[in-house]
Amino acid sequence: MIPAIVLAAGRSSRMGRAKASLPLDGADTFLSRIVRTFHAAGIDDVIVVVGHEADEIASVFSQSGLPARFVVNANYDRGQLSSLVAGLAVIDRPGVTAALITLVDVPLVSASTVRAVVDRYRSSHARVVRPTSGARHGHPLLIDRSLFNELRRADPAVGSKPVVRAHASAEGDLEIADEGAFTDIDTEEDYRRWVSRSSGAADEMRDRRPSRE
Repeated sequence: MIPAIVLAAGRSSRMGRAKASLPLDGADTFLSRIVRTFHAAGIDDVIVVVGHEADEIASVFSQSGLPARFVVNANYDRGQLSSLVAGLAVIDRPGVTAALITLVDVPLVSASTVRAVVDRYRSSHARVVRPTSGARHGHPLLIDRSLFNELRRADPAVGSKPVVRAHASAEGDLEIADEGAFTDIDTEEDYRRWVSRSSGAADEMRDRRPSRE
């Protein structure tokens, strides 16, 4: 089994409002899109780690009707690693071989990318699998269960990056053309830019439709 952990506990201070509940399109928020994508990729167990504004985020998400398990990280102000460890505590059980990990501010990744990451792990047995594009590294990140305790012991001041970098490999770096795997919508400016591009693309598609007159 390979569950997924969505890290959505932070204060979203650079955005100024909870990113998890931001509208992404007519049907989804950031969080519901991510959970929907995991399910479309065949990942049945999705854990959402919340902290700041936890009740509001869970309430907004419940309107999607999608299945996900929520865990509250009371120590979310200690940094992102604390949320990852809280997620690992929920999913680490016999039968789990690895975990997919993503951030709530990377909502545009495709289901095909998620499937490709899992397929690379199963074929290579790499301890870390991550989407790459040149020098960029994206999400979701897959981490083998053998590294869970190493993550738990990691320094909260530096987070999970040293563990990931120590076990990254050519076999686990998966070149991906999906720009959504690398699109981090982290600030209000990022969000407005994405909304503008999305609206422009939708208008262009409507203009291309043949007239029925």
